[in-house]
Amino acid sequence: MKITMLEPIAVSEEMLNSLSEPLRAKGHEVELCTAPLSPEEKARRIKDADAAIIANSPLPSELAESAASLKMISVAFTGVDHVPLDTCKAKGITVSNAQGYATIAVRDLAFGLIFACMRNLKPCDIAVRAGGTKDGLVGDEIDGKVLGIVGYGAIGKAVASVAKAFGCEVLAYTLGEKPGSSDSVVKFVSFEHVLAKSDIISLHTPLTDETKGMIGAGEIAKMKPSAILINTARGPVVDSKALADALNAGKIAAAGIDVFDIEPPLNMDEPLLGAKNTVLMPHIGFATKQSMVKRANIVFDNITGWLDGKPQNVKV
Repeated sequence: MKITMLEPIAVSEEMLNSLSEPLRAKGHEVELCTAPLSPEEKARRIKDADAAIIANSPLPSELAESAASLKMISVAFTGVDHVPLDTCKAKGITVSNAQGYATIAVRDLAFGLIFACMRNLKPCDIAVRAGGTKDGLVGDEIDGKVLGIVGYGAIGKAVASVAKAFGCEVLAYTLGEKPGSSDSVVKFVSFEHVLAKSDIISLHTPLTDETKGMIGAGEIAKMKPSAILINTARGPVVDSKALADALNAGKIAAAGIDVFDIEPPLNMDEPLLGAKNTVLMPHIGFATKQSMVKRANIVFDNITGWLDGKPQNVKV
C-alpha cells in the first residue's frame, strides 16, 4: 500500500525514517516530507494513496474526493474539525487522531497563560525594558481562587489536578456529568455556575456544532469583572469580537488566548489584536519537543494498527 505525508509533523527526517522503516520492511511504499508541500504536490500524492498523514492544515473535501484509493487518514492532531468527515464517512475512510500527545503540553501553556495574566508578565517585561518599575503592576495569587474548567477530557483533567495542587477550588462543566456530583479533584456544576463563580475559566472542549460560539457576549456578561478567560481549545468556541469588546470595556479582567478562528498569521482586523489585557499565542500549546515525538509515534502506530485490522483513535 502507498502511505503518504501531506504535511510535515515537526520531527527530524531521521526519526521519520525510523518510524516508517517497519512499514517499508513489510512492502509498503512510504512518502515522507519535512517541509510544506504545494497544493499541486498534495494532490499528486493523495491521488493514488491508500493512507495519508496530515497535521492541522485543512484537508479540502475535493482532495479527499479525488483520492480513489484512500482508505485511511492519520491526523497528527487532536481535533479533526479540519478534516471533511462527512466525505470520509461516505467513502468509508477511517480517520484516526493523535489523541493524548499534547495533554501535558497544553496543560503547561494553560498555566503559563494564567500566570502571565495574573502576574502581568507581559506589561512587567515592557516596563523593565522601558526603565520602569512595578508601579501599577502588582499581581494576584492563584491560591484560593476558583478555577472553572469547561470540557473535562484528558487535558481538562490534567489542568484540574495542577489547579488543585496550587490551592484552587476546581469546578467543571462537561457533558455526561450531572451537576452536584464530584470526583477527587473537581465538583461538577452547570455551565452557568462556572461562568458566575469562577475567577479563572479555562476552556478545554472540542469544537462541535454545540460548542461553536459557546462563549459570547451573553456568557461573558455572567462572568465576574475580575475573571480571566483562558482558551487553549479551539478558536471558534469563543466569539472573539465579543471577548475583545468585553476586555476593552473592563467587563472581565484579562484573557490568555492560543487559538483563533483561523490559524496564525492572523488578519490585522482580528479583534483580539487590539484588545486590552490579553496574552496572545500563535497556536503553540500543543508544540513542545516532547509532544512532537509523542505525536509522531502515535501517527505511525495508528497506521500500523489500521493495517493490522486493529484501528485505534478512530474518529470516523
